[in-house]
Amino acid sequence: MKTNTRRLIYVAALLVALVAGFGLARLTSSQDAGASHAAHSDDDGHGSHGDDQTQESHADHGAEGGHDEKDSHDDHGDEATESEEGLVALTQQQIEASGIQVVAVGRGGGSETRLSGRVEPAIGARAAVAASIGGRVERVIVAPGTRVRVGQPLAVIVSGEAATMRANADAARAEAEAARLVYQRDQALVTQGVVAKQELEASRARSLSAEAAARAAAAQVVAAGSPNAGGRVTITSSVPGVVGAVQVTPGGFVAAGDIVANVADPAQTELVFSAPPALAAQVEPGARIEVTGTNGSFSAIVIGSAADVREQGGMAIIRARPESGPLPPAGTPVSGVVVAAAKDDTLTVPADAVQTVEGRSVVFVADNGKGFRATPVLAGRRAGGRIEILNGLSGDERVAGTNAFLLKAELAKGEAEHGH
Repeated sequence: MKTNTRRLIYVAALLVALVAGFGLARLTSSQDAGASHAAHSDDDGHGSHGDDQTQESHADHGAEGGHDEKDSHDDHGDEATESEEGLVALTQQQIEASGIQVVAVGRGGGSETRLSGRVEPAIGARAAVAASIGGRVERVIVAPGTRVRVGQPLAVIVSGEAATMRANADAARAEAEAARLVYQRDQALVTQGVVAKQELEASRARSLSAEAAARAAAAQVVAAGSPNAGGRVTITSSVPGVVGAVQVTPGGFVAAGDIVANVADPAQTELVFSAPPALAAQVEPGARIEVTGTNGSFSAIVIGSAADVREQGGMAIIRARPESGPLPPAGTPVSGVVVAAAKDDTLTVPADAVQTVEGRSVVFVADNGKGFRATPVLAGRRAGGRIEILNGLSGDERVAGTNAFLLKAELAKGEAEHGH
């Protein structure tokens, strides 16, 4: 009995101890929870540090996530760049601001040939005034550099032949007048029945013959320079201009056809180039020549080409006039570049349009408002500031002409950034 009582007491005590321990543990848990809540409420406590660590953890995780997203975006950008290789994206405003000129692909080609030439007085603006009849030079009226008008005297020649010619002309005119009077008298006598009609016809024939002889003598006098009764002939200028050279001196003797003086108008000049006959046959009037002279470079238009009979080597001449502005003085040497053998079926672009990119010739073709696309081409001959395009273009494109090198620089810049 006592043993059972003890066991009951022992079990009760054990139960009390267990209950007491459970309560203590629960109390301790409640206190820890309160302390933790207080720590979170305190801004300066250790709880703030815990929040910072938590935020840093979230930030690190977000950064890692953002990095992955960026890498993914860059991958898509690389794919887009690769798909748009050779494209320089520019807006219309950027194109206008950079001064890039968009031009159509032209047609026609040819080869350039360099020519040598000089400035000469134009045809019709120069004259080599010669003596119309032989005689002695009595007086020289002008000197080199004298400006003269049409018909202005240059020199006076005295010629016995001219005097005889003038006398013969006067005699022929007198004979013609006498024959005319005889014919008129015979007409009056025929009406009176004194002179037969046969005599009237003969007098009419003599009158006509005398008049013809008088006209011939007068024409000879005019051809001789219209000498006066003393045989003095005045040599006059046939063109306006400046006297270049005087070939006679007072007291000297000249024969018919000898040069007295050269006269040329300095305001009327043209370009004369020496060229091979084959080239002259290919260059037609209207062709352009780029000329270089003492006053710089300028453009001229061909006005004619033909074989030069003065040349013994079979050379030809090409005559041209400037598009605008005066020429250098006559006698000035010049050089020119002419485009010959043009072909209408050959595509051409301005020389500035062809750029070298990675060792290849390219032109920048306008790409439907997106910008310009570098298009490889096979370039041919250069002529007249243009380059033939043998392959790579269809002829319907519009390409960048002036300032196309800016697109080349922009393309190189984009490739450098992509490689980096």
